[in-house]
Amino acid sequence: MVRIVSDILESNGSSSMATVCAGTMAMMDAGIKITSPVSGIAMGLITDKDSGKYAILSDILGDEDHLGDMDFKVTGTENGITATQMDIKVDGLSYEILAKALEQAKEGRLYILEKILETIPEPRPDFKPNVPRIETIIIPKDMIGAIIGPGGKVIQQMQEDTSTVIVIEEVDNVGIVEISAPNVDSIEAAKSIIKGIIAVPEVGTVYKGKVKSIVSFGAFVEILPGKEGLLHISEIDWKRVESAEEVLKEGEEVEVKLIGFDDKTGKLKLSRRALLPKPEGYVERPARRNNDRRPPRRNDDRRPPHRGRD
Repeated sequence: MVRIVSDILESNGSSSMATVCAGTMAMMDAGIKITSPVSGIAMGLITDKDSGKYAILSDILGDEDHLGDMDFKVTGTENGITATQMDIKVDGLSYEILAKALEQAKEGRLYILEKILETIPEPRPDFKPNVPRIETIIIPKDMIGAIIGPGGKVIQQMQEDTSTVIVIEEVDNVGIVEISAPNVDSIEAAKSIIKGIIAVPEVGTVYKGKVKSIVSFGAFVEILPGKEGLLHISEIDWKRVESAEEVLKEGEEVEVKLIGFDDKTGKLKLSRRALLPKPEGYVERPARRNNDRRPPRRNDDRRPPHRGRD
């Protein structure tokens, strides 16, 4: 449903025909896919009963409307009339007068339509960002629970974070997710989260993730909502990195590539260095051994010298 509100600040002509023309431009500017633009014009008539003479007026002014014998409004596209409205103060109109009025109105409508199309030739490709909207996403049935979360925790947090209203129902063994929001940014934010929840990580795909925690052997990065992977310290950079904290911080966003899954645990294996240019003449270092990172023994850890038996 579309509602057009026209505020006429001053009028010395037809405010209704101004609304038709401005309404056409407003809808096209808003991105509404109307089939054809419409223009409108108000026609007038001055007659002399004694002589039988008459004059048809185009785009009548206020005085012409008040003193004249006809107020004839015509709206339409380049292909034909879409609506008419007539008030007359004479006993009737001849076929000749009506035919001439319609033809004169057509010339006026097409002239106005030409000016409209010079300004905006077609509807915008998308709605304006501040247009309220409702969008629907179809998801697998078994993912409905993941989006709702335990006790509705996930969907409630999603609605709060994105300023949206989300309704989910099961229809014909699929999940129907309806998202309503006051603007396009809120819609896209909610869609992004939902797609992240139902997405299946694919090897070779680049993700923009968030560093959730840093450990001695690397960092855990969340690449999709609820899906974390290990960015091993050896995959952070081409150069040797002694500690992940040298390069990364918790909460930081980082681009990583999914390079595989752990054979034993099935966990995601990520790489940052795969997205960085390889240094010229780079030679792969041998893998670290476990004792490579053994802390040095302090002096007070030394054992007393061994004494043999007497």
